[in-house]
Amino acid sequence: MEKKEHWENVYATKSQDQMSWYRDHLDNSLELILQTGVEKDAAIIDVGGGSSTLVDDLLDRDFSDVSVLDISGTAITKSKQRLGSSSQMVNWIVGDITEVDLPDGRFDVWHDRAVFHFLTYAADRRKYVDLVLSSLKPGGHLIVAAFGLEGPQKCSGLDVVQYSPETMQGEFGGQFALVASLDETHNTPFGTTQEFIYCYFKKVL
Repeated sequence: MEKKEHWENVYATKSQDQMSWYRDHLDNSLELILQTGVEKDAAIIDVGGGSSTLVDDLLDRDFSDVSVLDISGTAITKSKQRLGSSSQMVNWIVGDITEVDLPDGRFDVWHDRAVFHFLTYAADRRKYVDLVLSSLKPGGHLIVAAFGLEGPQKCSGLDVVQYSPETMQGEFGGQFALVASLDETHNTPFGTTQEFIYCYFKKVL
């Protein structure tokens, strides 16, 4: 099954509380975004935002330039329906992160919870890193959350890559400086736990 078809099927056939990665609020993501100290008009992109409520929380805190990118149009539609008229304040992008084009130097903050670890091919990870490099402003902020070394080896039926802060740094290289990292024990809707790591980098170029 193609990637897009896979994720369209997931979001079309499952409710939020049937998805292992779901949280009511992405508290650690929001806290790290706030730690960047960016202004309310900063350009923020949530990669793989799907039907996540992070966009809601950013709008509630008066951030005015928020983009949400996801491979699943169904997921985007669900978020638009949840937000109602507020959805008009968001730039919605349906696309595969390894194929999509984003404007150069567009974003102050790039946030990704649980997309990067699905990129099991080195070539796809290189495309991702190159896109971050081109679309983040100089001095921009990169926040990536992925399964930790004790996390699952598969998610939603797909293989994943597990990371430590050191191996995540290795993927992004010298163009990014690691500012902070933290561990999260995510309690799934099914009563199990998953280990995530969050890495906050600053673009040094």
